[in-house]
Amino acid sequence: MKRIFLFLVTNIAIMVVLGIIFSLFDLGRVLDEQGVGLDLGALLVMSAVIGMTGSFISLAMSKWIAKKSTGAHVIENPSTETERWLVSTVQKQAQQAGIRTPEVAVYDAPDMNAFATGMFKNSALVAVSTGLLRSMKREEVEAVLAHEVCHVANGDMVTLALIQGVVNTFVFFLSRVIGHIVDRVVFKTERGHGPAYWITAIVAQVVLGILATIIVMWFSRRREYRADAGGAALAGKASMIAALERLQQSVNQPHLPEQLHAFGISGAMGSGLKRMFMSHPPLSERIAVLQGKE
Repeated sequence: MKRIFLFLVTNIAIMVVLGIIFSLFDLGRVLDEQGVGLDLGALLVMSAVIGMTGSFISLAMSKWIAKKSTGAHVIENPSTETERWLVSTVQKQAQQAGIRTPEVAVYDAPDMNAFATGMFKNSALVAVSTGLLRSMKREEVEAVLAHEVCHVANGDMVTLALIQGVVNTFVFFLSRVIGHIVDRVVFKTERGHGPAYWITAIVAQVVLGILATIIVMWFSRRREYRADAGGAALAGKASMIAALERLQQSVNQPHLPEQLHAFGISGAMGSGLKRMFMSHPPLSERIAVLQGKE
């Protein structure tokens, strides 16, 4: 709830600051003189509602989507030794991290991966793949679970949604401002909006959306380092490093569904410009950080 409150306060504060800027520079009058006549305040409020609503809906549905898209089986009544060990391990780690025990699930997939999701840190989901359980040693699986529990304890899913909501707000707002100005000033549309508005707004939204994605992915990469450090603290540095080294063997295998990429412990590889759109740092760099080489 604290992070959601901060999210709302942040967006309100941004709207207030922009409102002050619009007033100080009298941008409304400037646009009117250019024949633009755009209600910037109303547009900003509408943009914030759209940006926040989409982000909150995605976050609220994240557990349901994760279960449905991966076919994850939540362990409610452990029936095997492995299931009992998984539940007890997550319970112990959650207690150490100061959160309620997340739901523990297993999903059928050949690749070594795991993810955590959920709207609240005390009502989250931690899931591991069957491929990970088959391929990793117990201490390595424990480190992976600790990594995911730390994501939950850090509130990373909520924070990522908050950042996404903020950038969505400004992508929508700025793309409409750009489209409106081009339509009125360049194409001299006097009433309503002509085709130039919609075309320009769409193009601007795509371009700004790409830039916004770079920001969101930068944060996503930073949170992986924090979760690695937390996993090392809960399960031991040697086990965390060993788990990441084991994950290097599966980088070319299929990964989680697209909507869950950012939540998995392992992400796709990339270099050059593509690196800016990666949700995870390279495993080699994560290992080097834990080893104190970076």
